[in-house]
Amino acid sequence: MKYYIIAGEASGDLHGSNLMKALKQKDPDADFRFWGGDLMKAQGGTLVKHYRDLAFMGFLEVVMNLRTILNNIKFCKEDLQKNRPDVLILIDYPGFNLRIARFAKELGIRVVYYISPQLWAWKEGRVEIIKKYVDEMMVILPFEEDFYKKHGVHSHFVGHPLLDAISGLQEINIETFKKENGLNEKEIIALLPGSRKQEVEKMLEIMLSVRPHFKNYQFVIAGAPSLPKEFYQKYVDDNVHFVSNRTYDLLRCSKAALVTSGTATLETALLNIPEVVCYRGSKISYAIAKRLVKNISYISLVNLIMDREVVKELIQDDLNTKNLVDELHKILSGEKRDKVLNDYDLLREKLGGKGASDHAAEVILKVI
Repeated sequence: MKYYIIAGEASGDLHGSNLMKALKQKDPDADFRFWGGDLMKAQGGTLVKHYRDLAFMGFLEVVMNLRTILNNIKFCKEDLQKNRPDVLILIDYPGFNLRIARFAKELGIRVVYYISPQLWAWKEGRVEIIKKYVDEMMVILPFEEDFYKKHGVHSHFVGHPLLDAISGLQEINIETFKKENGLNEKEIIALLPGSRKQEVEKMLEIMLSVRPHFKNYQFVIAGAPSLPKEFYQKYVDDNVHFVSNRTYDLLRCSKAALVTSGTATLETALLNIPEVVCYRGSKISYAIAKRLVKNISYISLVNLIMDREVVKELIQDDLNTKNLVDELHKILSGEKRDKVLNDYDLLREKLGGKGASDHAAEVILKVI
């Protein structure tokens, strides 16, 4: 079978690669053509466009890059028409993917959506587009099934693919990890500042402002695969280090983490590391987002899934040195740390067991 997959972000690349692996087990002759990243590329097939050329975050960034986005949509439509796959698999990335879903459906291509856009947070009206142009919707958060049912759309809860990614990790030795990466003997506080240049610069400045209050710890930045190592050098010194392409290993060797909002907040929780969630966007983008986003009280997946505060979220003006220091102290030891770790156990139970990629592959094969 010919599979055409579109993932426009780093998290989509991870989930797409695991899905490809599961599809190959059930369809050994699978032919993949995809938009994604290095992890998907490692599974074989043809990489059409890398996600680093696609990911634009925030209203202003989208407006500034509108011509590039429109050209990518045009190119994608032409590529689909030329290659005519048996199925189009869309992974999140709704602004782009919902436009492609309509076009593919008009061509008579079966459309499967894996990892629902967060329509329950904003742009709920897009459900009508999904109802019209998507043949099968697969969701990875427990409450999403009820959301779609309310709108008359059948969906499959397949479980969360991060459980697959994490369950396959080999044990790690902390001392070996430190030696391999030139780290000292101090305990580690991990910094996950995001994956886009402007975002990383903004977040690292505030994250690193807490250093004078935690002299008994070393800070280690998780490098994004989309940014060169040289970009991070200005932040590195005797007690601030940098590790590239080993984020899961870094987290597993850390005492706590400061994490920019996004999929990384859930990854950190599933790896059992207490965290503080950080977010600060431009004032204009944040004001617009606040008007559009509705019916949700949290920005991190951890708190959204649990429907209560499990991890502290510091947003916009609340994200400052004093608050970061206070919250980081709470999760490094004591009652708050114990409570967060206990809540993580409940989170894993709520997400179900591993097997999301296999379940998704089964649904796709039934469709085609």
